[in-house]
Amino acid sequence: MGSKWRKAKLALGLNMCLYVPESLEQQQQQDSTTSPSSTQPGFSDAVSPSSLPQPSSTPSPSSSALRLSKSSKRTCAICLTNIKPGQGHAIFTAECAHSFHFHCITSNVKHGNQICPVCRAKWKEVPFQSPASDLPHGRSRINPVGWARDDAWMSILRQIPPPQLDVSRQINSIYHAPEPAVFNDDEALDHQHEITESSNTPTTDATEDNSIGKLEVKTYPEVSAVPNAVSHNNFNILIHLKAPLSSGRHNSCSNQVPTSENSRATVDLVTVLDVSGSMAGTKLALLKRAMGFVIQNLGPSDRLSVIAFSSTARRLFPLRRMTETGRQEALQAVNSLTSNGGTNIAEGLKKGAKVLLDRQWKNPVGSIILLSDGQDTYTVSSPGTAHSRTDYKSLLPISIHRNGDTGTQIPVHAFGFGADHDAASMHSISEISGGTFSFIEAEGVIQDAFAQCIGGLLSVVVQEVKVKVECVHPSLQISSIKAGSYHSSLTPDGKTGSIDVGDLYAEEERDFLVTMDIPASGIREDMTLLKVKCAFRDPITKEMVISDEITDVKIQRPAITGQLVVSMEVDRQRNRLRAAEAMAEARVAAEHGDLANAVSVLESCRRALSETVSARARDRLCVALCAELKEMQERMANRRIYESSGRAYVLSGLSSHSWQRATARGDSTDSTSLVQAYQTPSMVDMVTRSQTMILGTPPPQRKQLRQAHSFPARPQPR
Repeated sequence: MGSKWRKAKLALGLNMCLYVPESLEQQQQQDSTTSPSSTQPGFSDAVSPSSLPQPSSTPSPSSSALRLSKSSKRTCAICLTNIKPGQGHAIFTAECAHSFHFHCITSNVKHGNQICPVCRAKWKEVPFQSPASDLPHGRSRINPVGWARDDAWMSILRQIPPPQLDVSRQINSIYHAPEPAVFNDDEALDHQHEITESSNTPTTDATEDNSIGKLEVKTYPEVSAVPNAVSHNNFNILIHLKAPLSSGRHNSCSNQVPTSENSRATVDLVTVLDVSGSMAGTKLALLKRAMGFVIQNLGPSDRLSVIAFSSTARRLFPLRRMTETGRQEALQAVNSLTSNGGTNIAEGLKKGAKVLLDRQWKNPVGSIILLSDGQDTYTVSSPGTAHSRTDYKSLLPISIHRNGDTGTQIPVHAFGFGADHDAASMHSISEISGGTFSFIEAEGVIQDAFAQCIGGLLSVVVQEVKVKVECVHPSLQISSIKAGSYHSSLTPDGKTGSIDVGDLYAEEERDFLVTMDIPASGIREDMTLLKVKCAFRDPITKEMVISDEITDVKIQRPAITGQLVVSMEVDRQRNRLRAAEAMAEARVAAEHGDLANAVSVLESCRRALSETVSARARDRLCVALCAELKEMQERMANRRIYESSGRAYVLSGLSSHSWQRATARGDSTDSTSLVQAYQTPSMVDMVTRSQTMILGTPPPQRKQLRQAHSFPARPQPR
C-alpha cells in the first residue's frame, strides 16, 4: 500500500508547480485570472492532495517545477556536485531552466535570495520547504502547509511579494563598491535611540523610578559560625549577582523577557565570516541560513556589518540599521558570498575591529562574531613557540584586547566550525577580547549556536558592572578573589578588592569566591567580615548607578558550636572552580602528549566532586560537572580523538566556566547539554525560535515554547 501511495504522489508531483498564495487577497487575485476548475477557493496556507490541479504531461517553459532530471551530466551551481537522478536527491528546475538540488536552493531562498545563482535572472516564484530532519531529538519546525515531512521531492512554490526596497539605493553598489580608507560611513542611529557620549556623566541612585531595575546582590559565608577560640584559614565567602529583567520603567511583567529595544541596549554587531575554499557546499549554505536568522532577529535600531575573509578580507556593507530595507540589502549581500582561497583570520578581525573603531555613531553594545572552519594560513607565528602557535595578541589591534588602554572593549565571540578549525587560536582570540569560544561540531546546529549568542547580546540590561569588597574587622585580610577570567584586584594591604564584571544580560548570574583567614578571638560576639557594594551603567540613560545598599557578611563567634552545615551555595561554586582547574590542568597535559595523565586528572576530580555535600544532595550543577568531566575523558581517549574534537570541547568548556556564560558545545545547544547552566531566558527563547520557526512564520507563544523545551533552571541561591 505504501509503495502504491508513493507512486500516486509521484504522479501528482512530477512536472507540476504548486502555488501557495500568502493571503486570501492574493488568492482572489489569482481566482480572477484562473478558471474555476483549476483553482479551489480559499487555497492559502493549507493544501491537501485532493485539491491539487491535475498535472499536465508537458511542463510549461515559464513554470517552475520539481522533477527528476533526465541529464546526469549537469552540476548543481550551489554545492558543485553532479545532479544525478535516482539517488534520493530532489531536483528543482527554475523558470529560467537552470536546475539545482532542491535542498540547496531552498537554503538560499529561506533567507531572501530571489535570483538564479547561474544567470542572475530574478525569479517570480521560489521553492519553499520546511525541513524536519535537521533538528535534534526529533523536534520539528513549524510547517505552514501541513504535508507529510518525508516527502522531500515535493516542492512548494510561493509567490514573491513586490519588493519594498528604496529604489534610490543601488543594492549591488553596497557590497561591490571600493572600500573607503576610513569606515566612518555607518548609518546614523535612530534619533529616539541616539547615544551621545559625555565626559561628565551624571550618576544616579538605584532607587530612582527612572533607573535600571535592581541588580541583586547576595552573600553566603562558608559556615554561619566559627568558635571564638579557633582560627579558620581559607574561609570562603560567596558573592552572588543577578542582573535585572529589564529597566524598572518597562518591567511590567515579571516573567517577560525584554525583547523591546526600549528595555535593552541596542547593538552594533560585526560578523566576520570565513568564506575560504573549505567552506564550499553545505557549510556555506548553512552559514548563509544562520546569517539570515541573525538578520531577521535584529531590531530596527540595531546595526549590522558583515566582513567576509578568505585569503584577504572585505567589508560587504557598512554598519546599517536593520530596518526592512536594511534587512533586505543585508540578506542579498550575504547570499552573494562564494567560497574560495585560504584562511586569513587576523585580516578579517582587523577589518571587523576597524568598522567599530571608525564609526561615527555608537550603539551601547558593540561586539564581533567570528566564525572559521580552518587553520589560519596567512598569519605569522610568534617566534620561539614550541607549537608555532599564532601570536594574535601582537597582531590584533589594541581595541580587541580586553584590558586595552583605549577604553573601548570589543568582545569577539568566536565559533570554531567542524573538526579542522584551530581551536587554540580561536579560544585565544576570545580570551584576549573578553568574548566566548564555542565549538560547533555538527554543521546543522550553526544557526542555533548563533541564536544563543545573539539571544544574549540582544538582552544587555546593565554595563560596566563593578563589585567592591572591603574588610570590616581590623584583623582581617583578603587572601584571594576567585573570579575566573574577570579582572580582579587587591590592595597591597589586602583590605579592599574589586571585580570588573562588565556587561550582563537580562537575568544573568555571576558567582565569585572571596577567601580570607579568620583569626581566633576572645570576644563572643557577631563578627562582620566584609562589606560589598556595586556600581553599574544604565545602557539606556547612560547614567552611572551607584547602589546605596551595602551588603554585610557576618558570622557568629560563640564559645562552642554544634555540628555546622556547609553552605550549599558555597560548596557548589567550589566544585565548579575545582572542575575548571582540573580541565585546565588536563588540557596542559594533553597538549604535551600525556593523555593518560590528563585522563587521570579528570577522573580524580570527578571522584572528589562525588564526595562533596553538593553531590550527596544530588545538586544538578554538581551532577552536570561530573558528566562534563566524563565526556572530556572520553574525548581524550587517544590522540586522534583529542585532535579532532577533544581540544575544542575542553577549550569551549573552559571558556564557558571562566566567563560563566553559555557556549555552544559539541553537536548541540539543546537544553539537555550539560553546559547550559549559564543559559539565560533570552538565550533559551532565541534558540527555541531558531529550532521551531521558519523565517517569516510567527513563533508560538513564549509559554508554549518554555513548556515544550522544559529547560532546566540554573540552581538558585537559597
